[in-house]
Amino acid sequence: MGSSDKLFNRQRSLHQILGGSFVADVVLWRQKDVTVGILVGTLFAWVVFEISGYTLLSLVSSVFFLLFTILFLWAKSAAILNRPAPPLPHLYLSEEMVNQAGCFIRSHINMLLSVSENIALGKDTDMFVKVSGGLLLISVLGSLTDFLTLGYTSLVIVLTVPALYEKYEDRVDTYVLMAYRKLRQLHYKFDAVCVSKVPRFNLEEKKLS
Repeated sequence: MGSSDKLFNRQRSLHQILGGSFVADVVLWRQKDVTVGILVGTLFAWVVFEISGYTLLSLVSSVFFLLFTILFLWAKSAAILNRPAPPLPHLYLSEEMVNQAGCFIRSHINMLLSVSENIALGKDTDMFVKVSGGLLLISVLGSLTDFLTLGYTSLVIVLTVPALYEKYEDRVDTYVLMAYRKLRQLHYKFDAVCVSKVPRFNLEEKKLS
């Protein structure tokens, strides 16, 4: 299958698009033990949350409270009994790390703002359709379930859909491209029949009137 018959005319493999690193191996089940461990661990956490009634904020607060209490009492008792202090690394963020994180965040925020501007000004119809569909999907899913269940479901999707897509890539690309071309034809027909017939007023003529 040529690059023109693949989604987005891509020439790289899915593994390369995902970075080609350990994360890509986990997502595509090339590190099966790690992937299964993540799924089982998150399933256990989800069940614990659902049964115990804990919220994420209350659980995190309780864990940190217990951790700080243990470390504090350990350090105090070690000072009294002349024992070694808790083996903690030096907690410090260098200026270089902060600058790198800031540049990374700034570039992604600027990209998001640029896409938002193009959508708001009507310059990118395809992106408008994608963003609108995504937001509607999130809205529907959010009304059907809670945040924790949505997060777990999203993780399961991330760890299963790319692997299945890689396995059946040719078939999926064929059917998706066929559907995409039909949708574009419908969009062009709608634009020609409906949108093009909407009267457009010239701003200067409106001012003169």
